[in-house]
Amino acid sequence: MKEYRVEGLSCANCTLEMEKEIRSLKHGDTATLSYNSGKLRLDDNVSLEDVQRILRKDGAFLANPPVRPHSHDGHVQEEHSHEGHSHEDHEHRHGTTRRIVGLLAASTVLYLVALLAGEELAKSTEIVLYAIAAILSGHTTFLKGLKNLFRLKFNIDTLMTIALVGAASIGDWKEATLVAILFGLNELLEGMGMEKARKSMETLLQVAPKEAIKLEDGKEIVVPIDRLRAGDLVVVKPGGKIPSDGTVVHGRSSVNEAAVTGEPLPVDKAAGEPVFGGSVNNEGVLQVRIEKAYRDSSLAKIVHLVQEAQETKTPTELFINKFAKYYTPFIILVAVLVIVLPPLLLGGDWNHWLYEGLAVLIVGCPCALILSSPIALVSGITRNARNGILIKGGVFLELLGKLDTLAFDKTGTLTKGEPHVEKTVVYDKERFFEVAGAIERNSSHPLAQAVMKEVERQGLEIADADEIRTITGRGISATYRGKTYWLGNEKSLEHLTLPDRVQADIQSLKEQGLTLVLVGDADRVLGMFGIADQVREESRAVVAELHRIGIRRTVMLTGDHAKSAEKVAKAVGVSEYAANLLPEDKAARVQALASDGVAGMIGDGINDAPALASAQIGIAMGKGTDSAIETADVVLMQNHLGKLPEAIRIGRQVNRVIRFNLGVALGLKLLALLLTIPGWLTLWMAILSDMGATVFVTLVSLTILIQPKKKAG
Repeated sequence: MKEYRVEGLSCANCTLEMEKEIRSLKHGDTATLSYNSGKLRLDDNVSLEDVQRILRKDGAFLANPPVRPHSHDGHVQEEHSHEGHSHEDHEHRHGTTRRIVGLLAASTVLYLVALLAGEELAKSTEIVLYAIAAILSGHTTFLKGLKNLFRLKFNIDTLMTIALVGAASIGDWKEATLVAILFGLNELLEGMGMEKARKSMETLLQVAPKEAIKLEDGKEIVVPIDRLRAGDLVVVKPGGKIPSDGTVVHGRSSVNEAAVTGEPLPVDKAAGEPVFGGSVNNEGVLQVRIEKAYRDSSLAKIVHLVQEAQETKTPTELFINKFAKYYTPFIILVAVLVIVLPPLLLGGDWNHWLYEGLAVLIVGCPCALILSSPIALVSGITRNARNGILIKGGVFLELLGKLDTLAFDKTGTLTKGEPHVEKTVVYDKERFFEVAGAIERNSSHPLAQAVMKEVERQGLEIADADEIRTITGRGISATYRGKTYWLGNEKSLEHLTLPDRVQADIQSLKEQGLTLVLVGDADRVLGMFGIADQVREESRAVVAELHRIGIRRTVMLTGDHAKSAEKVAKAVGVSEYAANLLPEDKAARVQALASDGVAGMIGDGINDAPALASAQIGIAMGKGTDSAIETADVVLMQNHLGKLPEAIRIGRQVNRVIRFNLGVALGLKLLALLLTIPGWLTLWMAILSDMGATVFVTLVSLTILIQPKKKAG
């Protein structure tokens, strides 16, 4: 398969027709043409001459050369091909637009001359002026419609051709010309609207760097980004883009990561800290060791996913396309009945009702209907991507807008996933911290690290413990300064009879939802740490905001014990919680939630994979980790929940706009059709109802791209 950019796609319905024609070519049965993204995928064996012929009939053309779609290095090739031919394609596209505008302008001038000087001109001269004006603005529609008519293929061009020929045949040249001009203007505005949405998406995707400064034997060499490999050392100068994911090895600077995370504030970076490809280095010079070839970087995956998201069709789009297939023949039938029944049954004037029938045909143009969804979806996907929120397809954007139940993982999602000592109970101050530090200082366990942070605060000089032995399910035993000690949960001190005071302290810490780490020797308990996972600062505000925007159930799912789960649930304000769950239990709970509405699951994309996969919509967070991007339907590229309500709001706005657009498109057409009952519908009213609906739904859809200004303070 090869992928091509197609320039000049100005009509959603025409794009569907072109796709059908291309699929009828030899080897073309797998071809796809996306109006949303302007991309054509073709089998290598399809004749490009035949494809160009089909496209040029509608004023579209292939932008060469092709790229291999979604291959590992495809994005880079696509960017290079775009760079190499952007000027030529730009000129071609704008040349086509200028030609259309010029023809419409000439048609309008001729129309006005004929209209204003009509009484002073001979009838034949007046007709010639109208005819030339109609031909200038409507000749492409007429030629396509005539071919379709001979093939009994009824689409928008066929309907307009019948209407134009019919109006001219009954001597209504003035209205026939006005219809041709308005229809040409309508197609131009429709194309410009979709082009605006595509341009917004293209601007977003142009954040990818093209070249890198590679260090080889101490020399700086500029290389194309696709030549970088893991382990290469690159120099990133102030204002330059970091070429791929890596680690800073030398230098200090602030880095703008908005291209990946959507966060506008720069992040300070120094040696040893990770950086994302596509991030912009603000001031200092950084040396970065590349850890991934660009094709495997977070930014490349974002670009790939956003491109794919444009091309997926939602259930709403599929329904509209299917509806349009039956809608057009239905309109033709209604037009025939309008022409025939009143003269036959009510003695009406044949010429008048032929005129009314032609007007009904124009009302039947399905442009506004088909356009009511794609621009809104592309705008929603683009705006979310700007915010660092990846939506893997229009279908998931629609679902996000319908979400009413949201399940959360606890650790790493509502909490930071970084245990800290919240409380200490000390019975032997001289030995408690020293022994704990000696045993835990070389451990990488998260609980051990929390203990060590607390021990380091005491400022003690600590030696290593000896004979460290792990006791499965209990803790550790070790020798320190010639004496044996135990560290772990209550079971690690089963050799002791605990005094009432110690038992009371243990119970108290447990009731507070803390995880216990006890330290003791052969005779007594020295003290205990009460460890908790710190709740994220934004969690409570985010959960409250989700409830405020209409998420009726928020559920926390965790494998932690009930007391700890209860404590976090109360702290963040979720509606309900479930504790002691295995991964498969979480998945079952999420499936149960889906039976009562549209349910989503949000987790870190690693240990929550079964639950994310089971949800109607899986949402992962975690600054672009590979597992997060691959597992979920929606990815929050930040390492927090702050932008989740905004993503849901955008999904709801998109759904509202699509419903509104459908209502406007169908409503204006219905209103126009009702005017046929008393015989008041005119050709110019019909074209204005279709044109008005098309332009209106386009403008309304583009409002989704507008980012609301944040209130001060």
